[in-house]
This record gives sequence, structure tokens and C-alpha cells, in this order.
Amino acid sequence: MARAKLALMVAVVLLVVLVAESKPKVLPSETTQTEGQYHLDRAGGYGQGSLKRYQCAPQCSRRCLQTQYKKACLTFCNKCCAKCLCVPPGYYGNKGVCPCYNNWKTKRGGPKCP
Repeated sequence: MARAKLALMVAVVLLVVLVAESKPKVLPSETTQTEGQYHLDRAGGYGQGSLKRYQCAPQCSRRCLQTQYKKACLTFCNKCCAKCLCVPPGYYGNKGVCPCYNNWKTKRGGPKCP
């Protein structure tokens, strides 16, 4: 009975180790699916002026894709992009890469840009 418990414990530990090591690893040379969506400015980073005015609509569509308030998100994102010529990467957050977009506030002090 003790040997059966020991064998079972060893099998469980081996299974846990195998599962932990079997997660897919992304190599640095590989590109992820979303990398192509982000825009870079001339200096190789994000920031004010990294977009042309005609690029605002598609970038805001990407930014507002997963929100439940699409109309409001698109309206304010397009206003912010027209002023800052920048839209942060991703669907939410990441505003630090675009200071103008991040620092534009409402009258109440809340964020103006989604």
C-alpha cells in the first residue's frame, strides 16, 4: 500500500513538471500577431506625431474594437488622435507611450482619451 502511494505521488509530480514545461515558448525572433498593429514614429518609438491624420480612423477602430461603448470611444479617440497624432497600442491602457493622449483631461479632471 505504501509503495502504491509513493508511485502515485511520483507520477503526479512528474505530470506537474511535464505540464509546466510544455507551455509554448515564444522566441525573441518570432513576431506576435498584434505587433503589426502598432505604429512606430520615425525615432523607433511611440509618441506624438507618430501617425498621419489619415491613419487615425483605422487605429481608433482597432483601439475601440473590444469596448461596449463603441460610438463614444470612436468619437473621443478620433478627436484625441487628430490633436496628438498618436493612438496607444492595445485595446486598453498603454497611454504612457503617448503623453499627449494620456494628459488630455476633461473639465472634471478625468481622462478625455480612451
